Amino acid sequence: MNEFAAAAPSCRNVLLPGGALNFRRCPINLIPKWQCNISRLGKRQKRNMKVEAQMVNPSTYSSRISTDISLYEIPGASFDQYLEDKPRVFKAIFPDKRRSNQLNEVTFPNSQLSPFLPFSSLRLLDEWRVHMLPIEFLFLTVSPVIDMRLRCKSSGTEYPPGVPQDISKVLQLDIIRWELQGLDEMLKPSQFSLGVKGALYPDRRGPRCRLRGQLNMSISFVLPPMLGLVPEDIRRDVAESVLKRLVENMKDKVNSSLISDYNEFKRERPKALA
Repeated sequence: MNEFAAAAPSCRNVLLPGGALNFRRCPINLIPKWQCNISRLGKRQKRNMKVEAQMVNPSTYSSRISTDISLYEIPGASFDQYLEDKPRVFKAIFPDKRRSNQLNEVTFPNSQLSPFLPFSSLRLLDEWRVHMLPIEFLFLTVSPVIDMRLRCKSSGTEYPPGVPQDISKVLQLDIIRWELQGLDEMLKPSQFSLGVKGALYPDRRGPRCRLRGQLNMSISFVLPPMLGLVPEDIRRDVAESVLKRLVENMKDKVNSSLISDYNEFKRERPKALA
């Protein structure tokens, strides 16, 4: 048995999605982490090649940001009432209708698929899909698509960590699904996870009401082999810079767009009650 690694110019392989191998000649040397074992059993017998990938721990990066600004409420138009209108809150944070939409849940009577569904079979979920703007990471450009869920919680029940139990109402944001678009199959990470958890609530415990919030964002991934040689310190700097821009963008939307829409809500409320 003859064993060789990157030094053999006649052996070139590319790992395709699903574990399939595409053998081809290529002027680029193999990464040292990959090893090829060739067994010769006869002149006419084919070569059997086994490629073993070393287990690689995913790289994880995170960023956290909080907001704390003055909040002015009026009787009959509290911020609690505003938070109950989750579609409105979502549109205030993500105003671009071309890049976001509310998801529907379809229920079929008697568990049978029917081409003619009554209107009652369609239900709007507290979930939205957002097509985020392209993000540049190293020399790659990726367009994430995320599904998020907004939920209102009250009376201290199942509040997110860091939220006082005596807060009257909390709006919780969670990312539940994601997809990376715009990447070639060879450049997609073999493992990828995105975690986003946020909370927004009015705090009336002091002399004046405050709007407080927190947002935690984390990503975990294993780079494809062709990017595996990028030094860890460079990957970390780039990843943390991307995350910081994303969470700061969310904070700016809360501090400007959301407060502006709440002020509009306060102007509309007396007219609705009249």
